[in-house]
Amino acid sequence: MDYKRILTVQDISCVGQCSLTVALPILSAAGHETAILPSAVLSTHTGGFKNFTFCDLTDELPKISTHWQSEGIKFDAIYTGYLGSITQIRYVKDMFGKLGKEGFITIVDPAMADGGKLYTGFDTAFVNEMKTLAFTADIILPNITEACLLTDTPYQEKYDDKYIDDIIERLIKAGAKTVILTGVSYNDDTTGVVIFENGIKRYYEHRKISKNSHGTGDVYASAFAGSYLGGKSVYDSAAIAADYTVKCIENTVDDTSHWYGVKFEPLLPYYIERLQA
Repeated sequence: MDYKRILTVQDISCVGQCSLTVALPILSAAGHETAILPSAVLSTHTGGFKNFTFCDLTDELPKISTHWQSEGIKFDAIYTGYLGSITQIRYVKDMFGKLGKEGFITIVDPAMADGGKLYTGFDTAFVNEMKTLAFTADIILPNITEACLLTDTPYQEKYDDKYIDDIIERLIKAGAKTVILTGVSYNDDTTGVVIFENGIKRYYEHRKISKNSHGTGDVYASAFAGSYLGGKSVYDSAAIAADYTVKCIENTVDDTSHWYGVKFEPLLPYYIERLQA
């Protein structure tokens, strides 16, 4: 497996098993040197906790980038997760042009919506700015809601294969290169991911678990990035990430006290085993 230096840009929710507290251990377990650029620090994530603290680090992003440039620090890949503002998106786009080694890879999880709705604090202007980041990336990992927003497609809870094909076609026409569309479900028992690469669409189906869990999108995106940057194919990486995420949910679903995330850490050996296969 190649030893890569990866930069991941997203917030730190100190408790809650999401964003950087997920990305850092998973990417490290995949065998990569993992650098972090926190966009904000929160005491917990915002999904169900009350009175959480929030420290915006937007102003630090260009300062850190400038320091890295002065030190000649560059990265094999940049993987972005939740970004909290238009300004942060613009700073990240600037980093794409200044911090990458020759031939570096960019992976964007346009984390901004789910279930047909934008996350709190985001609006149309944010979506339009996210388009400019997503459509310059080598790989994007939107869920269906995010893909609809990126393509101005009306969101539907029920859909068929033609609807998904139309979304992917619109993403590609807008500039997307490789698309991993998550949460694609055609029935009540299964869900999966659609992988579109080099003009070919494939679908990886797996068991659907009814419980919604915080942070699973971050687990998936991080597991995908770790696998792909280690030399696995796009399709195999998408499948490994899906299987790992499902196992993490299964490992947590019966523990009602653990509502704020998934117990992904005990299953890191399984993830590593899959990477080594």
